[in-house]
Amino acid sequence: MENKYRDVVMVPLNEDEVLIMACDSCGAVGMKEQDQVKAPPYIVGKYTARVSLMEVISLGAKVVCITVNICNELDPTGQAVLEGIRSELEECSIQVPITFSTEKNMMTNMTAVGVTVVGVGNRKDLLLNQSASGDFVYVIGIPKVGSEVVEDQGKIAHTAVLLQLLKVDGIKEIIPIGSSGIEGELDKFLQANQLNVEYARNLPVDMKKSAGPCTAMLVICKGELLTEGNIPQNLIGRLY
Repeated sequence: MENKYRDVVMVPLNEDEVLIMACDSCGAVGMKEQDQVKAPPYIVGKYTARVSLMEVISLGAKVVCITVNICNELDPTGQAVLEGIRSELEECSIQVPITFSTEKNMMTNMTAVGVTVVGVGNRKDLLLNQSASGDFVYVIGIPKVGSEVVEDQGKIAHTAVLLQLLKVDGIKEIIPIGSSGIEGELDKFLQANQLNVEYARNLPVDMKKSAGPCTAMLVICKGELLTEGNIPQNLIGRLY
């Protein structure tokens, strides 16, 4: 097993289990003077944690702990960031230890946060290298980035949606989409698995647009994807 897959690192623990780690950072988004996108630190924490959570959970791993690097003061910025992270975990019924560090020596005028999520998965249960010719490719959610994420949260994918997808029969792989967009993530997937895709006609989503903090997901499944909920679901094509 390679120790790097997409944006996660995998470290064998024993013959059956694998340690899976993912991290994400967010800078210049917050309520400080030099922040380029104005958003409450609560939202910064929630969405930065979401990215790493989705990367680990999408492989079928169980989250075991989280570390948070906050390059700002503890109060009020750090506390709000941590509140957002805890909210994201609570929505997903995840209870794990959180260790964090804040800036105690310098005054800061720009918000910066980093989150690392550590999980453990069983080799035979990982959603990894299972896709094959004939499988369908869907995108869940609409790519959004920057202030769009704050302004419109009704059409984006999130961790709770991912957890529901893991219960659906026939799903081969789930790939969170970030800054490389749908096309970028799909191209990397196709190359790694030596597959191609026959695209559906009149694709209803922007294939090149950044999905920011994992506001959309690629879902590879054996047949038609049947899910419940209000998050947009669109067929991208079929593998061959």
